[in-house]
Amino acid sequence: MLFYEPLFLTVFPVVYALYLLATGAPARKWILLIASTLFYLWGEPVFVLVLFASTVLDYALSFHLSDPTPLARRRLALAGGIAGNLAILVVYKYADFIAENLNLALAPLSAQRVPLLHLALPIGVSFVVFEKITYLVDTYRGTSRPAATFTDYCLFVLFFPKLLAGPILKYHEMKDQIAKPPAIEWSDFATGFLRFSRGIGRKLLIADPLGSFVNTVFAADPASLGTPYAWLGLGSFTLQIYFDFAGYSDMAIGLARMLGFTLKENFNSPYVARSMTDFWRRWHISLTTWIRDYLYKPLGGNREGEARTYLNLWICFLLSGLWHGASWNFVLWGAYNGLFLTLDRLFLRDALARCGALISTGITLFIVMIGWAIFRSDSPAHLMTFVSALFGASHALPAMEIPPEVPSALVVGAAISLLPATRLYPALIQSYEKRASMRALTAAALVLVYVLSIARSLAVPFQPFIYFRF
Repeated sequence: MLFYEPLFLTVFPVVYALYLLATGAPARKWILLIASTLFYLWGEPVFVLVLFASTVLDYALSFHLSDPTPLARRRLALAGGIAGNLAILVVYKYADFIAENLNLALAPLSAQRVPLLHLALPIGVSFVVFEKITYLVDTYRGTSRPAATFTDYCLFVLFFPKLLAGPILKYHEMKDQIAKPPAIEWSDFATGFLRFSRGIGRKLLIADPLGSFVNTVFAADPASLGTPYAWLGLGSFTLQIYFDFAGYSDMAIGLARMLGFTLKENFNSPYVARSMTDFWRRWHISLTTWIRDYLYKPLGGNREGEARTYLNLWICFLLSGLWHGASWNFVLWGAYNGLFLTLDRLFLRDALARCGALISTGITLFIVMIGWAIFRSDSPAHLMTFVSALFGASHALPAMEIPPEVPSALVVGAAISLLPATRLYPALIQSYEKRASMRALTAAALVLVYVLSIARSLAVPFQPFIYFRF
């Protein structure tokens, strides 16, 4: 169920009214849990049973992850919990990828082919699995205690605003809000609704119009693309993936705030970054912090010498690429980012810092865009030809048709993305904070964005969020 579907827009006000009328935290908790379960059940009726079974296992194991349980049993319980959660990913997300590559490797030997499972990928499965692993690891480390009740843990896992595409939450950061859902104040509704409006506008008014053109460009034979159209398609995807994913995060954060919950930010103007290290501190913040805390640091981080640090960076981003999808292109994308993060530590970040803001931002954005070409291409062969088209080595056919809404979406998207890098941005922020008229104008603009977005959602077939695939 999508946040801007007519069904959600019809059901959510009813749930919200019940939530407002509920007296006491236990009643609010049960309303949220039932609503969250039905929300996920609507789109994933089979997988929800697997999710509940693994949630029961997590909760049971969490009581064996801390003192006075002997260390050996604690380690065994942690390993079992992590393995059980990763097994969900392997079966649903990687089984066919592994089987296909085994079949290719064994083909010269005339060996029997490994059958493919052809299982549908449950929406948001990677986000859910990472959150569940976080709960187990934090309990083992002593960062948090096991959830007070099974209901609390279920609500943490199934909390519907963030369920399908994050941000990735940590139980110890949410436990107080989960255990006692806060009462809603008027400011929660107003702030949350305006944040939701910003998100739905980002998705439906910028990402989706660009997405239709992106699909056309990347479905075409890249050898037939002229260089301007290849760059136009890549620029469109660069903005599409940002406004699509940041739009979901805005909607999730906004819905949660309307319910009285506060979620952490997931994006911080990533396209004004001045190095790749800076970019990854701004992009999908909940994932990069997860990788830092639960993979990079346990591998040794930067505590065991330069060579080991570079190896750890590569491992983390290779696995990050694979997390995004069962495809060699995602592995290559992870290696590409690992390479530039290594170069940052060697010399690139310091070199860019000496170039000034404009040049460093431009070079970083160029590196990011080439990475997005890797990310969006269907195969390494497609990627090589597409990159050749970017740099003029194609045999272009006649001009492609550009939908009329693409140029305006590009201009608005680029302006919003790059505005924080300009001198005008601090003045706008200061004016917003000091002037009630500026805040009222912003609120009115966001309400208009909401109305226009809903109108478009009713008139144009929806496009799923990009990160629903992950």
